[in-house]
Amino acid sequence: MQWELLTSDEFSTATLETGVCIIAMGVVERHGTHLPLGTDYLSGHAVASLAAQKEPAVVFPPFYFGQIYEARCFPGTVTIKPTLLLELVQGVLDEIGRNGFKKVILFNAHGGNDFFLPFLAQCSLWKQKPYSVYLYTGELSPERREEWDSLLDSDEHGHACECESSVLMASYPNLVDIRKVSPEPGTALHRLQHLPTNFSAIWWYADYPRHYAGDARTASVEKGLKLRQIKIDALAEFIKAVKEDTVVPALEKEFFEREQKLREG
Repeated sequence: MQWELLTSDEFSTATLETGVCIIAMGVVERHGTHLPLGTDYLSGHAVASLAAQKEPAVVFPPFYFGQIYEARCFPGTVTIKPTLLLELVQGVLDEIGRNGFKKVILFNAHGGNDFFLPFLAQCSLWKQKPYSVYLYTGELSPERREEWDSLLDSDEHGHACECESSVLMASYPNLVDIRKVSPEPGTALHRLQHLPTNFSAIWWYADYPRHYAGDARTASVEKGLKLRQIKIDALAEFIKAVKEDTVVPALEKEFFEREQKLREG
Protein backbone atom coordinates (compact mmCIF):
# COMPACT_ATOMS: atom_id res chain seq x y z
CA MET A 1 0.00 0.00 0.00
CA GLN A 2 1.37 3.37 -1.00
CA TRP A 3 0.85 6.07 1.63
CA GLU A 4 0.12 8.82 -0.87
CA LEU A 5 -2.54 6.80 -2.72
CA LEU A 6 -4.64 5.97 0.35
CA THR A 7 -7.55 7.99 1.66
CA SER A 8 -7.32 9.11 5.27
CA ASP A 9 -9.77 6.39 6.36
CA GLU A 10 -7.93 3.73 4.36
CA PHE A 11 -4.69 4.89 5.92
CA SER A 12 -6.03 4.42 9.46
CA THR A 13 -7.06 0.88 8.61
CA ALA A 14 -3.72 0.11 6.97
CA THR A 15 -1.84 1.38 10.01
CA LEU A 16 -3.73 -0.97 12.31
CA GLU A 17 -3.59 -3.94 9.98
CA THR A 18 0.11 -3.80 9.12
CA GLY A 19 1.85 -1.80 11.87
CA VAL A 20 4.83 -1.39 9.53
CA CYS A 21 5.89 1.48 7.30
CA ILE A 22 8.72 1.24 4.75
CA ILE A 23 10.65 4.26 3.56
CA ALA A 24 12.90 3.71 0.54
CA MET A 25 15.92 5.93 1.03
CA GLY A 26 17.12 7.23 -2.33
CA VAL A 27 18.74 10.42 -3.64
CA VAL A 28 18.87 12.58 -6.75
CA GLU A 29 22.23 12.25 -8.50
CA ARG A 30 24.02 11.57 -11.77
CA HIS A 31 23.75 8.00 -13.06
CA GLY A 32 26.14 7.77 -15.95
CA THR A 33 24.93 9.14 -19.27
CA HIS A 34 21.88 6.91 -19.77
CA LEU A 35 19.90 6.86 -16.50
CA PRO A 36 17.79 9.63 -14.90
CA LEU A 37 18.83 11.55 -11.81
CA GLY A 38 16.07 9.92 -9.80
CA THR A 39 17.13 6.33 -10.49
CA ASP A 40 17.69 5.35 -6.85
CA TYR A 41 14.46 6.64 -5.38
CA LEU A 42 12.42 5.55 -8.41
CA SER A 43 13.70 1.98 -8.29
CA GLY A 44 13.66 1.86 -4.50
CA HIS A 45 10.08 3.02 -4.20
CA ALA A 46 8.96 0.61 -6.95
CA VAL A 47 10.62 -2.38 -5.26
CA ALA A 48 9.24 -1.40 -1.85
CA SER A 49 5.72 -0.99 -3.25
CA LEU A 50 5.80 -4.38 -4.95
CA ALA A 51 7.23 -6.07 -1.86
CA ALA A 52 4.48 -4.48 0.24
CA GLN A 53 1.91 -6.02 -2.09
CA LYS A 54 3.41 -9.42 -1.36
CA GLU A 55 3.77 -8.84 2.41
CA PRO A 56 1.31 -6.08 3.39
CA ALA A 57 2.87 -2.88 4.67
CA VAL A 58 2.56 0.85 3.99
CA VAL A 59 5.19 2.47 1.79
CA PHE A 60 6.10 6.10 2.50
CA PRO A 61 5.88 8.50 -0.48
CA PRO A 62 8.94 8.67 -2.76
CA PHE A 63 11.82 10.06 -0.68
CA TYR A 64 14.97 11.46 -2.27
CA PHE A 65 16.98 13.13 0.49
CA GLY A 66 20.07 11.23 1.58
CA GLN A 67 23.87 11.31 1.70
CA ILE A 68 25.22 12.15 -1.75
CA TYR A 69 27.95 14.73 -1.17
CA GLU A 70 30.30 12.80 -3.48
CA ALA A 71 28.13 13.90 -6.44
CA ARG A 72 27.99 17.63 -5.66
CA CYS A 73 30.26 18.30 -8.65
CA PHE A 74 27.67 16.96 -11.12
CA PRO A 75 24.63 18.87 -12.47
CA GLY A 76 21.26 17.95 -11.02
CA THR A 77 22.46 16.51 -7.72
CA VAL A 78 20.43 17.52 -4.65
CA THR A 79 22.27 17.67 -1.32
CA ILE A 80 21.36 19.00 2.12
CA LYS A 81 23.57 20.28 4.93
CA PRO A 82 24.61 17.24 7.03
CA THR A 83 23.03 18.38 10.29
CA LEU A 84 19.82 19.40 8.54
CA LEU A 85 19.70 16.06 6.70
CA LEU A 86 19.83 14.17 9.97
CA GLU A 87 17.11 16.37 11.48
CA LEU A 88 14.96 16.05 8.36
CA VAL A 89 15.03 12.26 8.20
CA GLN A 90 14.57 11.97 11.95
CA GLY A 91 11.58 14.30 11.68
CA VAL A 92 10.10 12.12 8.94
CA LEU A 93 10.53 9.02 11.10
CA ASP A 94 8.83 10.80 13.99
CA GLU A 95 5.90 11.70 11.72
CA ILE A 96 5.60 8.07 10.66
CA GLY A 97 5.51 7.12 14.33
CA ARG A 98 3.02 9.87 15.15
CA ASN A 99 0.72 8.39 12.54
CA GLY A 100 0.57 5.15 14.49
CA PHE A 101 3.29 2.91 13.10
CA LYS A 102 5.22 0.96 15.72
CA LYS A 103 7.83 -0.32 13.30
CA VAL A 104 9.66 1.58 10.55
CA ILE A 105 11.82 -0.10 7.93
CA LEU A 106 14.57 1.93 6.30
CA PHE A 107 15.13 0.40 2.87
CA ASN A 108 18.48 1.56 1.57
CA ALA A 109 18.14 2.23 -2.16
CA HIS A 110 21.42 4.15 -2.56
CA GLY A 111 24.99 3.05 -1.87
CA GLY A 112 25.99 6.47 -0.57
CA ASN A 113 23.66 5.92 2.40
CA ASP A 114 25.72 2.97 3.63
CA PHE A 115 27.31 5.08 6.36
CA PHE A 116 24.49 7.55 7.01
CA LEU A 117 21.66 5.09 7.64
CA PRO A 118 23.45 2.88 10.21
CA PHE A 119 24.30 6.06 12.15
CA LEU A 120 20.69 7.21 11.88
CA ALA A 121 19.49 3.85 13.18
CA GLN A 122 22.01 4.01 16.03
CA CYS A 123 20.64 7.42 16.99
CA SER A 124 17.39 5.71 18.05
CA LEU A 125 19.19 4.91 21.32
CA TRP A 126 19.61 8.62 22.09
CA LYS A 127 15.94 9.18 22.94
CA GLN A 128 13.15 6.68 23.40
CA LYS A 129 10.62 6.66 20.58
CA PRO A 130 7.17 5.05 20.29
CA TYR A 131 8.45 3.06 17.31
CA SER A 132 11.38 0.81 16.44
CA VAL A 133 13.68 1.35 13.47
CA TYR A 134 14.86 -1.56 11.31
CA LEU A 135 17.48 -0.99 8.62
CA TYR A 136 17.23 -3.28 5.61
CA THR A 137 20.56 -3.20 3.81
CA GLY A 138 19.47 -5.33 0.86
CA GLU A 139 22.18 -7.93 1.39
CA LEU A 140 21.12 -11.12 -0.36
CA SER A 141 21.33 -14.68 0.94
CA PRO A 142 24.01 -16.88 -0.69
CA GLU A 143 21.32 -18.62 -2.74
CA ARG A 144 19.82 -15.38 -3.99
CA ARG A 145 23.29 -13.92 -4.62
CA GLU A 146 24.15 -16.92 -6.77
CA GLU A 147 20.93 -16.50 -8.74
CA TRP A 148 21.58 -12.74 -9.10
CA ASP A 149 25.13 -13.24 -10.37
CA SER A 150 24.04 -15.91 -12.84
CA LEU A 151 21.90 -13.32 -14.64
CA LEU A 152 24.74 -10.85 -15.23
CA ASP A 153 27.18 -10.64 -18.11
CA SER A 154 29.56 -8.00 -16.73
CA ASP A 155 32.01 -8.27 -13.83
CA GLU A 156 32.20 -4.80 -12.28
CA HIS A 157 29.11 -3.20 -10.77
CA GLY A 158 28.17 -0.37 -8.48
CA HIS A 159 26.51 2.59 -10.17
CA ALA A 160 24.45 2.93 -13.38
CA CYS A 161 25.77 -0.54 -14.15
CA GLU A 162 24.19 -3.53 -15.86
CA CYS A 163 22.09 -4.56 -12.86
CA GLU A 164 21.00 -1.07 -11.75
CA SER A 165 20.10 -0.15 -15.33
CA SER A 166 18.18 -3.39 -15.83
CA VAL A 167 16.23 -3.03 -12.58
CA LEU A 168 15.15 0.50 -13.49
CA MET A 169 14.18 -0.69 -16.96
CA ALA A 170 11.85 -3.24 -15.34
CA SER A 171 9.89 -0.43 -13.65
CA TYR A 172 10.48 2.53 -15.98
CA PRO A 173 11.63 1.28 -19.41
CA ASN A 174 10.90 4.67 -20.95
CA LEU A 175 13.45 6.39 -18.68
CA VAL A 176 16.46 4.35 -19.77
CA ASP A 177 18.22 5.20 -23.02
CA ILE A 178 20.62 2.36 -23.73
CA ARG A 179 21.82 4.23 -26.82
CA LYS A 180 23.48 6.72 -24.51
CA VAL A 181 25.46 4.15 -22.51
CA SER A 182 29.16 4.99 -22.55
CA PRO A 183 31.19 2.69 -24.83
CA GLU A 184 33.84 2.68 -22.11
CA PRO A 185 32.93 0.80 -18.90
CA GLY A 186 33.18 2.57 -15.57
CA THR A 187 36.26 0.86 -14.18
CA ALA A 188 37.74 1.77 -10.80
CA LEU A 189 40.87 3.92 -11.15
CA HIS A 190 42.25 3.03 -7.68
CA ARG A 191 43.79 6.47 -7.24
CA LEU A 192 43.95 6.02 -3.46
CA GLN A 193 45.52 2.56 -3.41
CA HIS A 194 48.65 4.05 -1.86
CA LEU A 195 46.56 4.50 1.33
CA PRO A 196 45.18 0.96 1.83
CA THR A 197 43.96 1.41 5.43
CA ASN A 198 42.60 4.93 4.98
CA PHE A 199 39.07 6.21 4.43
CA SER A 200 38.65 9.56 2.70
CA ALA A 201 35.37 11.16 1.64
CA ILE A 202 36.81 11.56 -1.84
CA TRP A 203 37.24 7.78 -2.28
CA TRP A 204 34.29 7.34 -4.65
CA TYR A 205 35.34 10.21 -6.90
CA ALA A 206 38.89 8.86 -6.81
CA ASP A 207 37.69 5.57 -8.28
CA TYR A 208 34.81 6.76 -10.47
CA PRO A 209 35.19 10.40 -11.58
CA ARG A 210 32.49 9.88 -14.25
CA HIS A 211 30.03 8.67 -11.59
CA TYR A 212 29.69 5.43 -13.51
CA ALA A 213 30.75 2.06 -12.11
CA GLY A 214 30.28 -0.99 -14.29
CA ASP A 215 29.13 -1.71 -17.84
CA ALA A 216 25.47 -1.19 -18.71
CA ARG A 217 25.68 -2.20 -22.36
CA THR A 218 24.13 -5.61 -21.65
CA ALA A 219 21.24 -4.29 -19.54
CA SER A 220 17.73 -5.34 -20.54
CA VAL A 221 14.12 -5.30 -19.39
CA GLU A 222 14.00 -9.10 -19.28
CA LYS A 223 17.05 -9.23 -17.06
CA GLY A 224 15.68 -6.40 -14.94
CA LEU A 225 12.40 -8.19 -14.26
CA LYS A 226 14.27 -11.19 -12.88
CA LEU A 227 16.69 -9.08 -10.84
CA ARG A 228 13.89 -6.92 -9.49
CA GLN A 229 11.92 -10.00 -8.43
CA ILE A 230 14.90 -11.21 -6.39
CA LYS A 231 14.95 -7.86 -4.60
CA ILE A 232 11.18 -7.93 -4.07
CA ASP A 233 11.17 -11.43 -2.61
CA ALA A 234 14.06 -10.67 -0.26
CA LEU A 235 12.47 -7.45 1.00
CA ALA A 236 9.07 -9.13 1.47
CA GLU A 237 10.73 -11.76 3.66
CA PHE A 238 12.32 -9.01 5.73
CA ILE A 239 8.99 -7.21 6.14
CA LYS A 240 7.43 -10.44 7.40
CA ALA A 241 10.27 -10.97 9.88
CA VAL A 242 9.93 -7.40 11.17
CA LYS A 243 6.17 -7.75 11.59
CA GLU A 244 6.68 -10.89 13.66
CA ASP A 245 9.57 -9.52 15.72
CA THR A 246 9.04 -8.90 19.44
CA VAL A 247 12.68 -8.88 20.52
CA VAL A 248 13.78 -5.42 19.33
CA PRO A 249 10.89 -3.52 21.02
CA ALA A 250 11.38 -5.52 24.23
CA LEU A 251 15.12 -4.86 24.32
CA GLU A 252 14.61 -1.16 23.64
CA LYS A 253 12.13 -0.97 26.52
CA GLU A 254 14.61 -2.72 28.81
CA PHE A 255 17.44 -0.47 27.64
CA PHE A 256 15.62 2.79 28.31
CA GLU A 257 14.32 1.62 31.66
CA ARG A 258 17.91 0.97 32.72
CA GLU A 259 19.01 4.30 31.26
CA GLN A 260 16.29 6.12 33.20
CA LYS A 261 17.27 4.43 36.47
CA LEU A 262 20.86 5.47 35.86
CA ARG A 263 19.86 9.09 35.28
CA GLU A 264 17.64 9.14 38.35
CA GLY A 265 20.34 7.62 40.52
